[in-house]
Amino acid sequence: MMVRPAVYPGSFDPITNGHVDIIERGLKVFDRIIVAVLENPKKDPLFTTKERMRMIQDIFAGQKEVEVRAFDGLLVDFARSQGTNVVVRGLRAISDFEYEFQMALMNRNLDPGVETFFMMPNVKYSFLSSNMVREVVTLGGPVEGLVPELVARRLRDKIKRRKKAKN
Repeated sequence: MMVRPAVYPGSFDPITNGHVDIIERGLKVFDRIIVAVLENPKKDPLFTTKERMRMIQDIFAGQKEVEVRAFDGLLVDFARSQGTNVVVRGLRAISDFEYEFQMALMNRNLDPGVETFFMMPNVKYSFLSSNMVREVVTLGGPVEGLVPELVARRLRDKIKRRKKAKN
């Protein structure tokens, strides 16, 4: 039997219920989802790479078909190193399409064997982004229902620690 893994890359700062939805539904198509947490020195993430990876591992604890790995560099190189040529990407709205389409074409240019599998999130998550979640929690708003509960707790704790450090 052939195992069909796919890579789902992103910064996941933090992982949202929209990301979780894509991973869970991706498992209906692929045997294994490798959640590839991007280490991007140009970004100023709220959570460290290790913290982001830990949250994803905690959410999918006991699901051996979900693996979490950090990566930097070219996505096509990472995918190849993981034994797959399939990349899963979520599309929330038309505004995502142009950027994602360009990335998919660039990845195919870099490695003609790479295929990008676009998935739409559940409609209730179609507006949701990690940036919005960070902004809402920073301004004191509720994020329940937008992120898994353990992520909501860690977000509130992180924001409290940052505010205390500023005082």
